[in-house]
Amino acid sequence: MTLIREWAQSPYAWSIPAASATRPDRSQLSEGIEQDGLFLDHYQPAFLTEYLYHNDGQIKDEVYVWGSFEQSRMRAAGVTCSDCHNPHSLELRAPQQQVCAQCHMPSKFATREHTGHQSESSGANCLNCHMPDKTYMVVDPRRDHSFRIPRPDLSLTLGIPNACNQCHTDKTTEWAANEFDKHWPDAKMPFQSWTKPFIQARAGQPQAEISLLSVIRNKELPGLARATALTELGPFLSPLSASVLQTSFNDPSPLVRFAALGLLESIPVENRYQLAAPLLNDSVRLVRSEAARVSAQALQTSLEPQQRQALQSALKEYIDGQLYSADRPESHLNLGIVYSQSGEWVAAEKAYRQAIKLETGFAPAYVNLADLYRMQGMENDAAQTLSNGIEHVPEDASLYFALGLLQVRSQRLEAALAALQKAAELAPELSRYTYVYGVALNSGGQSTNALKVLTEGYKKNPRDQQIIFMVASIYRDQGNKALAIEWAQKLLDINPADQNATQFIQMLKQTQ
Repeated sequence: MTLIREWAQSPYAWSIPAASATRPDRSQLSEGIEQDGLFLDHYQPAFLTEYLYHNDGQIKDEVYVWGSFEQSRMRAAGVTCSDCHNPHSLELRAPQQQVCAQCHMPSKFATREHTGHQSESSGANCLNCHMPDKTYMVVDPRRDHSFRIPRPDLSLTLGIPNACNQCHTDKTTEWAANEFDKHWPDAKMPFQSWTKPFIQARAGQPQAEISLLSVIRNKELPGLARATALTELGPFLSPLSASVLQTSFNDPSPLVRFAALGLLESIPVENRYQLAAPLLNDSVRLVRSEAARVSAQALQTSLEPQQRQALQSALKEYIDGQLYSADRPESHLNLGIVYSQSGEWVAAEKAYRQAIKLETGFAPAYVNLADLYRMQGMENDAAQTLSNGIEHVPEDASLYFALGLLQVRSQRLEAALAALQKAAELAPELSRYTYVYGVALNSGGQSTNALKVLTEGYKKNPRDQQIIFMVASIYRDQGNKALAIEWAQKLLDINPADQNATQFIQMLKQTQ
Protein backbone atom coordinates (compact mmCIF):
# COMPACT_ATOMS: atom_id res chain seq x y z
CA MET A 1 0.00 0.00 0.00
CA THR A 2 3.04 2.29 -0.20
CA LEU A 3 1.90 4.19 -3.29
CA ILE A 4 -1.62 4.86 -2.08
CA ARG A 5 -0.34 5.84 1.37
CA GLU A 6 2.06 8.39 -0.14
CA TRP A 7 -0.75 9.81 -2.28
CA ALA A 8 -3.07 10.04 0.71
CA GLN A 9 -0.48 11.98 2.68
CA SER A 10 -0.43 14.70 0.05
CA PRO A 11 -2.28 17.85 1.13
CA TYR A 12 -3.90 17.97 -2.30
CA ALA A 13 -5.69 14.71 -1.56
CA TRP A 14 -7.86 16.55 0.92
CA SER A 15 -8.11 20.06 -0.38
CA ILE A 16 -11.50 21.48 -1.40
CA PRO A 17 -11.06 24.79 -3.24
CA ALA A 18 -13.11 27.63 -1.85
CA ALA A 19 -14.49 28.19 -5.31
CA SER A 20 -16.45 24.95 -5.00
CA ALA A 21 -18.30 26.41 -2.07
CA THR A 22 -19.54 29.60 -3.66
CA ARG A 23 -22.99 29.94 -5.15
CA PRO A 24 -23.15 28.98 -8.87
CA ASP A 25 -24.86 32.20 -10.02
CA ARG A 26 -22.86 34.89 -8.24
CA SER A 27 -21.83 36.00 -4.75
CA GLN A 28 -22.42 39.34 -3.09
CA LEU A 29 -19.51 40.83 -1.18
CA SER A 30 -21.09 43.83 0.52
CA GLU A 31 -24.29 45.82 0.87
CA GLY A 32 -25.44 47.92 -2.07
CA ILE A 33 -23.33 49.79 -4.58
CA GLU A 34 -21.71 53.13 -3.85
CA GLN A 35 -22.19 55.81 -6.47
CA ASP A 36 -18.51 55.84 -7.31
CA GLY A 37 -17.93 52.14 -6.64
CA LEU A 38 -17.32 49.38 -9.18
CA PHE A 39 -19.63 46.42 -9.68
CA LEU A 40 -16.74 44.09 -8.80
CA ASP A 41 -16.26 45.87 -5.48
CA HIS A 42 -19.60 44.44 -4.42
CA TYR A 43 -20.21 41.27 -6.42
CA GLN A 44 -18.38 38.17 -7.59
CA PRO A 45 -20.04 37.23 -10.89
CA ALA A 46 -20.23 33.72 -12.29
CA PHE A 47 -18.08 32.76 -15.27
CA LEU A 48 -19.40 31.13 -18.44
CA THR A 49 -19.31 27.71 -16.82
CA GLU A 50 -20.63 24.56 -18.45
CA TYR A 51 -23.29 24.32 -15.75
CA LEU A 52 -24.73 27.80 -16.35
CA TYR A 53 -24.07 28.48 -20.04
CA HIS A 54 -23.81 26.60 -23.30
CA ASN A 55 -20.32 26.30 -24.78
CA ASP A 56 -20.76 29.47 -26.83
CA GLY A 57 -22.11 31.47 -23.89
CA GLN A 58 -25.84 31.25 -24.59
CA ILE A 59 -27.94 31.07 -21.43
CA LYS A 60 -28.60 27.58 -20.11
CA ASP A 61 -29.41 27.44 -16.42
CA GLU A 62 -30.93 30.41 -14.62
CA VAL A 63 -28.41 33.25 -14.79
CA TYR A 64 -28.24 37.00 -14.41
CA VAL A 65 -28.51 39.19 -17.52
CA TRP A 66 -25.16 40.78 -16.69
CA GLY A 67 -23.21 37.68 -17.79
CA SER A 68 -24.91 37.61 -21.19
CA PHE A 69 -24.50 41.31 -21.85
CA GLU A 70 -20.82 41.26 -20.90
CA GLN A 71 -20.06 38.85 -23.74
CA SER A 72 -21.86 40.86 -26.43
CA ARG A 73 -20.41 42.88 -29.28
CA MET A 74 -22.67 45.76 -28.21
CA ARG A 75 -21.07 45.87 -24.77
CA ALA A 76 -17.63 45.86 -26.40
CA ALA A 77 -18.73 48.82 -28.53
CA GLY A 78 -19.65 50.86 -25.47
CA VAL A 79 -23.41 50.28 -25.27
CA THR A 80 -24.74 50.40 -21.70
CA CYS A 81 -27.89 49.10 -20.03
CA SER A 82 -29.40 52.59 -19.86
CA ASP A 83 -29.19 52.95 -23.64
CA CYS A 84 -32.08 50.50 -23.90
CA HIS A 85 -33.63 50.60 -20.41
CA ASN A 86 -34.78 53.34 -18.09
CA PRO A 87 -32.21 53.10 -15.26
CA HIS A 88 -34.88 53.59 -12.58
CA SER A 89 -37.84 51.54 -13.82
CA LEU A 90 -35.86 49.13 -16.09
CA GLU A 91 -38.61 49.58 -18.69
CA LEU A 92 -37.56 49.69 -22.35
CA ARG A 93 -37.06 53.17 -23.77
CA ALA A 94 -39.24 52.14 -26.72
CA PRO A 95 -41.70 49.25 -27.27
CA GLN A 96 -40.22 45.88 -28.26
CA GLN A 97 -37.96 46.01 -31.32
CA GLN A 98 -38.45 49.74 -31.67
CA VAL A 99 -35.75 50.07 -29.04
CA CYS A 100 -33.33 48.57 -31.58
CA ALA A 101 -34.24 51.30 -34.06
CA GLN A 102 -32.56 53.85 -31.82
CA CYS A 103 -29.27 52.77 -33.40
CA HIS A 104 -30.10 50.33 -36.22
CA MET A 105 -31.92 51.88 -39.18
CA PRO A 106 -35.23 50.11 -39.89
CA SER A 107 -34.80 50.87 -43.59
CA LYS A 108 -31.83 48.53 -43.58
CA PHE A 109 -32.60 45.99 -40.88
CA ALA A 110 -36.42 45.78 -40.73
CA THR A 111 -36.59 44.36 -44.24
CA ARG A 112 -37.26 40.98 -45.80
CA GLU A 113 -33.75 41.02 -47.24
CA HIS A 114 -32.25 41.21 -43.78
CA THR A 115 -34.61 39.06 -41.72
CA GLY A 116 -35.55 36.46 -44.30
CA HIS A 117 -39.11 36.64 -42.93
CA GLN A 118 -42.27 38.50 -43.85
CA SER A 119 -42.80 41.78 -42.01
CA GLU A 120 -44.97 41.61 -38.89
CA SER A 121 -44.16 37.92 -38.52
CA SER A 122 -42.46 36.50 -35.43
CA GLY A 123 -39.29 35.89 -37.41
CA ALA A 124 -39.11 39.56 -38.40
CA ASN A 125 -38.90 40.62 -34.76
CA CYS A 126 -35.30 41.61 -33.94
CA LEU A 127 -35.63 40.31 -30.40
CA ASN A 128 -36.72 36.80 -31.36
CA CYS A 129 -33.67 36.24 -33.56
CA HIS A 130 -30.99 38.14 -31.67
CA MET A 131 -32.34 37.85 -28.10
CA PRO A 132 -34.19 34.50 -27.85
CA ASP A 133 -35.79 33.96 -24.47
CA LYS A 134 -35.81 31.07 -22.05
CA THR A 135 -38.47 30.61 -19.38
CA TYR A 136 -37.37 29.98 -15.82
CA MET A 137 -39.63 28.84 -12.98
CA VAL A 138 -42.48 28.47 -15.52
CA VAL A 139 -43.41 32.17 -15.35
CA ASP A 140 -40.18 34.09 -15.97
CA PRO A 141 -39.21 34.42 -19.67
CA ARG A 142 -35.74 35.93 -19.82
CA ARG A 143 -34.04 37.14 -22.99
CA ASP A 144 -30.42 36.31 -23.78
CA HIS A 145 -28.61 39.67 -23.80
CA SER A 146 -25.54 38.50 -25.72
CA PHE A 147 -27.17 39.81 -28.94
CA ARG A 148 -25.75 37.09 -31.15
CA ILE A 149 -26.52 36.12 -34.74
CA PRO A 150 -28.51 32.85 -35.04
CA ARG A 151 -26.15 30.19 -36.44
CA PRO A 152 -27.87 26.84 -37.13
CA ASP A 153 -24.85 25.86 -39.22
CA LEU A 154 -22.72 25.98 -36.07
CA SER A 155 -25.35 23.96 -34.24
CA LEU A 156 -24.51 21.13 -36.64
CA THR A 157 -20.75 21.27 -36.06
CA LEU A 158 -20.55 22.46 -32.45
CA GLY A 159 -23.81 21.28 -30.89
CA ILE A 160 -24.91 24.71 -29.66
CA PRO A 161 -28.53 25.96 -29.72
CA ASN A 162 -29.83 28.41 -32.31
CA ALA A 163 -32.76 30.80 -32.39
CA CYS A 164 -34.04 29.45 -35.73
CA ASN A 165 -34.97 26.05 -34.34
CA GLN A 166 -36.36 27.65 -31.23
CA CYS A 167 -39.17 28.99 -33.43
CA HIS A 168 -39.20 26.32 -36.14
CA THR A 169 -39.57 23.44 -33.71
CA ASP A 170 -41.02 21.20 -36.43
CA LYS A 171 -37.89 21.52 -38.57
CA THR A 172 -34.48 19.84 -38.27
CA THR A 173 -31.23 21.64 -37.61
CA GLU A 174 -30.09 20.60 -41.11
CA TRP A 175 -33.09 22.38 -42.61
CA ALA A 176 -32.38 25.53 -40.60
CA ALA A 177 -28.70 25.45 -41.61
CA ASN A 178 -29.59 25.12 -45.30
CA GLU A 179 -32.09 27.99 -45.11
CA PHE A 180 -29.52 30.13 -43.30
CA ASP A 181 -26.93 29.43 -45.98
CA LYS A 182 -29.37 30.41 -48.72
CA HIS A 183 -30.10 33.80 -47.18
CA TRP A 184 -26.64 34.59 -45.77
CA PRO A 185 -24.02 32.60 -47.73
CA ASP A 186 -21.18 34.90 -46.70
CA ALA A 187 -21.81 34.90 -42.95
CA LYS A 188 -18.69 35.63 -40.94
CA MET A 189 -17.61 33.78 -37.83
CA PRO A 190 -19.46 35.09 -34.76
CA PHE A 191 -18.01 37.56 -32.29
CA GLN A 192 -18.27 34.86 -29.61
CA SER A 193 -15.29 32.90 -30.96
CA TRP A 194 -14.43 30.87 -27.87
CA THR A 195 -16.87 27.99 -28.47
CA LYS A 196 -14.47 25.42 -29.90
CA PRO A 197 -11.74 26.02 -27.27
CA PHE A 198 -14.31 25.55 -24.50
CA ILE A 199 -15.56 22.34 -26.12
CA GLN A 200 -12.01 21.01 -26.40
CA ALA A 201 -11.25 21.88 -22.77
CA ARG A 202 -14.41 20.27 -21.41
CA ALA A 203 -13.71 17.13 -23.40
CA GLY A 204 -10.16 16.97 -21.99
CA GLN A 205 -8.50 17.27 -25.39
CA PRO A 206 -4.76 18.12 -25.17
CA GLN A 207 -4.99 20.75 -27.93
CA ALA A 208 -7.27 22.71 -25.58
CA GLU A 209 -4.28 24.44 -23.98
CA ILE A 210 -3.23 26.15 -27.24
CA SER A 211 -6.83 27.05 -28.08
CA LEU A 212 -7.53 28.51 -24.64
CA LEU A 213 -4.32 30.53 -24.71
CA SER A 214 -5.44 32.12 -27.97
CA VAL A 215 -8.68 33.23 -26.28
CA ILE A 216 -6.86 34.58 -23.22
CA ARG A 217 -4.40 36.57 -25.34
CA ASN A 218 -7.12 38.17 -27.48
CA LYS A 219 -7.88 41.43 -25.70
CA GLU A 220 -10.62 42.25 -28.19
CA LEU A 221 -12.74 39.51 -26.62
CA PRO A 222 -14.82 40.21 -23.49
CA GLY A 223 -13.01 39.94 -20.18
CA LEU A 224 -15.65 37.49 -18.95
CA ALA A 225 -14.88 35.06 -21.78
CA ARG A 226 -11.11 35.40 -21.36
CA ALA A 227 -11.45 34.87 -17.60
CA THR A 228 -13.53 31.76 -18.23
CA ALA A 229 -10.81 30.48 -20.56
CA LEU A 230 -8.33 30.87 -17.70
CA THR A 231 -10.49 28.78 -15.38
CA GLU A 232 -10.75 26.10 -18.08
CA LEU A 233 -6.96 26.15 -18.46
CA GLY A 234 -6.37 24.64 -15.01
CA PRO A 235 -6.13 20.93 -15.99
CA PHE A 236 -3.84 21.75 -18.93
CA LEU A 237 -1.28 24.01 -17.22
CA SER A 238 2.22 23.48 -18.56
CA PRO A 239 5.38 25.55 -19.07
CA LEU A 240 3.71 26.71 -22.29
CA SER A 241 1.04 28.49 -20.22
CA ALA A 242 3.45 30.14 -17.80
CA SER A 243 4.06 33.38 -19.69
CA VAL A 244 0.35 33.93 -20.39
CA LEU A 245 -0.53 33.27 -16.76
CA GLN A 246 2.15 35.72 -15.64
CA THR A 247 0.90 38.51 -17.91
CA SER A 248 -2.70 37.85 -16.83
CA PHE A 249 -1.89 39.20 -13.37
CA ASN A 250 -1.44 42.61 -15.03
CA ASP A 251 -4.34 42.35 -17.47
CA PRO A 252 -6.59 45.42 -17.89
CA SER A 253 -9.64 43.26 -17.11
CA PRO A 254 -10.15 42.68 -13.36
CA LEU A 255 -12.04 39.48 -14.18
CA VAL A 256 -8.95 38.12 -15.93
CA ARG A 257 -6.76 39.08 -12.96
CA PHE A 258 -9.26 37.41 -10.63
CA ALA A 259 -9.33 34.19 -12.67
CA ALA A 260 -5.53 34.09 -12.93
CA LEU A 261 -5.29 34.19 -9.14
CA GLY A 262 -7.60 31.19 -8.89
CA LEU A 263 -5.16 29.19 -11.02
CA LEU A 264 -2.50 29.63 -8.34
CA GLU A 265 -4.19 26.80 -6.44
CA SER A 266 -2.63 24.51 -9.06
CA ILE A 267 0.93 25.41 -8.06
CA PRO A 268 2.85 24.65 -4.85
CA VAL A 269 1.75 26.69 -1.83
CA GLU A 270 5.17 28.19 -1.26
CA ASN A 271 5.09 29.89 -4.68
CA ARG A 272 1.62 31.41 -4.46
CA TYR A 273 2.34 34.44 -2.31
CA GLN A 274 5.15 35.65 -4.53
CA LEU A 275 2.79 35.84 -7.52
CA ALA A 276 -0.31 37.05 -5.67
CA ALA A 277 1.32 39.68 -3.44
CA PRO A 278 1.27 42.57 -5.99
CA LEU A 279 -2.51 42.17 -6.32
CA LEU A 280 -3.16 42.54 -2.60
CA ASN A 281 -3.27 46.28 -3.34
CA ASP A 282 -5.31 46.01 -6.54
CA SER A 283 -7.84 48.78 -7.24
CA VAL A 284 -10.71 46.24 -7.29
CA ARG A 285 -11.92 44.62 -4.11
CA LEU A 286 -12.77 41.28 -5.76
CA VAL A 287 -9.18 40.94 -6.97
CA ARG A 288 -7.67 41.97 -3.63
CA SER A 289 -9.83 39.46 -1.78
CA GLU A 290 -8.92 36.62 -4.13
CA ALA A 291 -5.22 37.45 -3.84
CA ALA A 292 -5.55 37.18 -0.07
CA ARG A 293 -7.51 33.93 -0.24
CA VAL A 294 -4.99 32.06 -2.39
CA SER A 295 -2.00 33.31 -0.38
CA ALA A 296 -3.45 33.08 3.15
CA GLN A 297 -0.97 30.35 4.08
CA ALA A 298 1.84 32.92 3.84
CA LEU A 299 0.69 34.25 7.23
CA GLN A 300 2.39 31.20 8.74
CA THR A 301 5.73 32.25 7.22
CA SER A 302 8.15 35.09 7.86
CA LEU A 303 6.83 38.22 6.19
CA GLU A 304 8.01 41.78 6.44
CA PRO A 305 5.63 43.92 8.59
CA GLN A 306 4.41 45.83 5.53
CA GLN A 307 3.76 42.60 3.63
CA ARG A 308 1.88 41.08 6.55
CA GLN A 309 -0.26 44.18 6.92
CA ALA A 310 -1.21 44.19 3.24
CA LEU A 311 -2.14 40.50 3.35
CA GLN A 312 -4.16 40.86 6.57
CA SER A 313 -5.99 43.90 5.23
CA ALA A 314 -7.01 42.15 2.01
CA LEU A 315 -7.89 38.99 3.92
CA LYS A 316 -10.22 40.98 6.15
CA GLU A 317 -12.06 42.15 3.04
CA TYR A 318 -12.42 38.53 1.96
CA ILE A 319 -13.68 37.48 5.41
CA ASP A 320 -16.14 40.38 5.51
CA GLY A 321 -17.44 39.30 2.11
CA GLN A 322 -18.09 35.80 3.39
CA LEU A 323 -19.74 37.09 6.56
CA TYR A 324 -22.14 39.09 4.41
CA SER A 325 -23.61 35.70 3.39
CA ALA A 326 -23.30 34.18 6.84
CA ASP A 327 -26.69 32.50 6.48
CA ARG A 328 -25.13 30.13 3.92
CA PRO A 329 -23.03 27.08 4.90
CA GLU A 330 -20.79 27.69 1.88
CA SER A 331 -19.58 30.97 3.39
CA HIS A 332 -18.56 29.30 6.63
CA LEU A 333 -16.79 26.57 4.67
CA ASN A 334 -14.81 29.26 2.84
CA LEU A 335 -13.98 30.91 6.16
CA GLY A 336 -12.87 27.60 7.62
CA ILE A 337 -10.52 27.03 4.71
CA VAL A 338 -8.75 30.40 5.00
CA TYR A 339 -8.60 30.16 8.80
CA SER A 340 -7.04 26.72 8.50
CA GLN A 341 -4.53 27.90 5.90
CA SER A 342 -3.53 30.89 8.01
CA GLY A 343 -3.00 28.69 11.09
CA GLU A 344 -6.12 29.78 13.04
CA TRP A 345 -7.31 26.27 13.77
CA VAL A 346 -9.77 27.17 16.53
CA ALA A 347 -11.51 29.66 14.25
CA ALA A 348 -11.47 27.11 11.43
CA GLU A 349 -13.14 24.46 13.58
CA LYS A 350 -15.80 26.94 14.65
CA ALA A 351 -16.50 27.89 11.03
CA TYR A 352 -16.82 24.28 9.86
CA ARG A 353 -19.13 23.44 12.76
CA GLN A 354 -21.29 26.46 11.97
CA ALA A 355 -21.59 25.27 8.37
CA ILE A 356 -22.78 21.87 9.61
CA LYS A 357 -25.18 23.53 12.04
CA LEU A 358 -26.74 25.51 9.22
CA GLU A 359 -27.05 22.43 7.01
CA THR A 360 -26.42 18.97 8.47
CA GLY A 361 -26.24 17.51 4.97
CA PHE A 362 -23.40 19.76 3.80
CA ALA A 363 -20.71 17.16 3.11
CA PRO A 364 -17.72 19.48 2.35
CA ALA A 365 -17.83 20.83 5.91
CA TYR A 366 -17.46 17.32 7.37
CA VAL A 367 -14.55 16.54 5.01
CA ASN A 368 -12.68 19.75 5.85
CA LEU A 369 -13.36 19.48 9.58
CA ALA A 370 -12.02 15.92 9.55
CA ASP A 371 -8.91 17.09 7.72
CA LEU A 372 -8.43 19.82 10.32
CA TYR A 373 -8.46 17.17 13.04
CA ARG A 374 -6.13 14.98 10.98
CA MET A 375 -3.58 17.82 10.69
CA GLN A 376 -3.60 18.10 14.50
CA GLY A 377 -3.05 14.36 14.94
CA MET A 378 -6.64 13.80 16.14
CA GLU A 379 -7.29 10.76 13.95
CA ASN A 380 -10.19 9.42 16.04
CA ASP A 381 -12.01 12.76 15.91
CA ALA A 382 -11.45 12.89 12.16
CA ALA A 383 -12.92 9.41 11.70
CA GLN A 384 -15.90 10.22 13.93
CA THR A 385 -16.57 13.42 11.98
CA LEU A 386 -16.64 11.54 8.69
CA SER A 387 -18.88 8.85 10.18
CA ASN A 388 -21.28 11.58 11.34
CA GLY A 389 -21.27 13.00 7.85
CA ILE A 390 -22.03 9.60 6.31
CA GLU A 391 -24.91 9.18 8.75
CA HIS A 392 -26.46 12.44 7.51
CA VAL A 393 -25.45 12.14 3.83
CA PRO A 394 -25.08 8.39 3.16
CA GLU A 395 -24.92 8.79 -0.63
CA ASP A 396 -22.12 11.39 -0.76
CA ALA A 397 -19.01 9.84 -2.30
CA SER A 398 -16.60 12.48 -0.97
CA LEU A 399 -17.17 11.36 2.62
CA TYR A 400 -16.28 7.73 1.87
CA PHE A 401 -13.27 8.85 -0.17
CA ALA A 402 -11.97 10.99 2.69
CA LEU A 403 -12.61 8.16 5.16
CA GLY A 404 -10.73 5.73 2.94
CA LEU A 405 -7.69 8.00 2.80
CA LEU A 406 -7.79 8.46 6.57
CA GLN A 407 -7.87 4.69 7.05
CA VAL A 408 -4.94 4.27 4.67
CA ARG A 409 -2.91 6.59 6.90
CA SER A 410 -3.96 4.55 9.92
CA GLN A 411 -2.97 1.36 8.04
CA ARG A 412 -6.50 -0.02 8.27
CA LEU A 413 -6.15 -1.33 4.76
CA GLU A 414 -9.20 -3.59 4.56
CA ALA A 415 -11.50 -0.86 5.82
CA ALA A 416 -9.83 1.66 3.50
CA LEU A 417 -10.50 -0.51 0.44
CA ALA A 418 -14.17 -0.83 1.41
CA ALA A 419 -14.54 2.94 1.79
CA LEU A 420 -12.69 3.73 -1.44
CA GLN A 421 -14.78 1.16 -3.30
CA LYS A 422 -17.96 2.78 -2.00
CA ALA A 423 -16.75 6.20 -3.17
CA ALA A 424 -15.95 4.88 -6.65
CA GLU A 425 -19.35 3.18 -6.90
CA LEU A 426 -21.28 6.26 -5.76
CA ALA A 427 -19.49 8.60 -8.16
CA PRO A 428 -18.30 6.59 -11.18
CA GLU A 429 -18.11 9.80 -13.21
CA LEU A 430 -15.27 11.05 -10.97
CA SER A 431 -12.24 9.27 -12.38
CA ARG A 432 -10.11 10.40 -9.44
CA TYR A 433 -12.04 8.09 -7.11
CA THR A 434 -11.72 5.15 -9.50
CA TYR A 435 -8.02 5.78 -9.96
CA VAL A 436 -7.23 5.90 -6.25
CA TYR A 437 -9.31 2.78 -5.58
CA GLY A 438 -7.46 0.97 -8.36
CA VAL A 439 -4.09 2.07 -6.98
CA ALA A 440 -5.14 0.86 -3.53
CA LEU A 441 -6.12 -2.55 -4.85
CA ASN A 442 -2.86 -2.94 -6.72
CA SER A 443 -0.80 -1.78 -3.75
CA GLY A 444 -2.63 -4.38 -1.65
CA GLY A 445 -1.59 -7.19 -3.97
CA GLN A 446 -4.91 -7.38 -5.86
CA SER A 447 -3.59 -6.47 -9.30
CA THR A 448 -6.25 -8.48 -11.16
CA ASN A 449 -9.06 -6.64 -9.38
CA ALA A 450 -7.21 -3.38 -9.87
CA LEU A 451 -7.07 -3.93 -13.63
CA LYS A 452 -10.79 -4.70 -13.68
CA VAL A 453 -11.66 -1.53 -11.78
CA LEU A 454 -9.31 0.68 -13.79
CA THR A 455 -10.37 -0.64 -17.20
CA GLU A 456 -14.03 -0.06 -16.27
CA GLY A 457 -13.05 3.43 -15.19
CA TYR A 458 -11.30 3.91 -18.52
CA LYS A 459 -14.51 3.07 -20.39
CA LYS A 460 -16.30 5.87 -18.53
CA ASN A 461 -13.35 8.30 -18.74
CA PRO A 462 -11.32 7.32 -21.83
CA ARG A 463 -9.15 10.45 -21.67
CA ASP A 464 -8.03 10.05 -18.06
CA GLN A 465 -4.28 9.77 -18.38
CA GLN A 466 -3.69 8.71 -14.77
CA ILE A 467 -5.89 5.65 -15.21
CA ILE A 468 -4.26 4.74 -18.52
CA PHE A 469 -0.75 5.06 -17.12
CA MET A 470 -1.64 2.99 -14.07
CA VAL A 471 -3.02 0.17 -16.23
CA ALA A 472 0.13 0.24 -18.35
CA SER A 473 2.27 0.17 -15.19
CA ILE A 474 0.43 -2.85 -13.77
CA TYR A 475 0.88 -4.80 -17.01
CA ARG A 476 4.56 -3.84 -16.99
CA ASP A 477 4.96 -5.11 -13.43
CA GLN A 478 3.21 -8.34 -14.40
CA GLY A 479 5.75 -8.81 -17.20
CA ASN A 480 3.20 -8.30 -19.97
CA LYS A 481 5.20 -5.76 -21.96
CA ALA A 482 3.00 -6.00 -25.06
CA LEU A 483 -0.15 -4.95 -23.23
CA ALA A 484 1.82 -2.32 -21.31
CA ILE A 485 2.96 -0.79 -24.61
CA GLU A 486 -0.57 -1.00 -26.02
CA TRP A 487 -1.96 0.97 -23.08
CA ALA A 488 0.91 3.46 -23.03
CA GLN A 489 0.23 4.11 -26.71
CA LYS A 490 -3.22 5.39 -25.68
CA LEU A 491 -1.42 8.23 -23.92
CA LEU A 492 0.25 9.24 -27.16
CA ASP A 493 -3.07 8.96 -28.97
CA ILE A 494 -4.40 11.59 -26.57
CA ASN A 495 -1.28 13.75 -26.65
CA PRO A 496 1.40 12.92 -29.24
CA ALA A 497 3.77 15.34 -27.47
CA ASP A 498 3.65 13.42 -24.17
CA GLN A 499 7.37 12.90 -23.46
CA ASN A 500 6.74 10.76 -20.38
CA ALA A 501 4.67 8.31 -22.41
CA THR A 502 7.28 8.24 -25.17
CA GLN A 503 10.06 7.45 -22.69
CA PHE A 504 7.90 4.83 -20.97
CA ILE A 505 7.29 3.03 -24.28
CA GLN A 506 10.96 3.22 -25.24
CA MET A 507 11.96 1.71 -21.91
CA LEU A 508 9.46 -1.13 -22.37
CA LYS A 509 10.69 -1.88 -25.87
CA GLN A 510 14.31 -1.93 -24.73
CA THR A 511 13.55 -4.49 -22.03
CA GLN A 512 11.04 -6.53 -24.03
